[in-house]
Amino acid sequence: MRTNVDINDELIAKAQKLGNIKTKKAVIEEALKLYVTIENQKKLAELWGKVELDDKAFE
Repeated sequence: MRTNVDINDELIAKAQKLGNIKTKKAVIEEALKLYVTIENQKKLAELWGKVELDDKAFE
């Protein structure tokens, strides 16, 4: 999907340098993947203590 977005050039440059990423597109895609991962982890953490596991399943 093509989208035009105004993004802070300094922030993109820092992310490219830190991640050794060549293109702005790749930086944004990595950032989106990380965001999705973090949000999924938050949802999983919310289940902590609410789900009972069968310990025998892990033997």
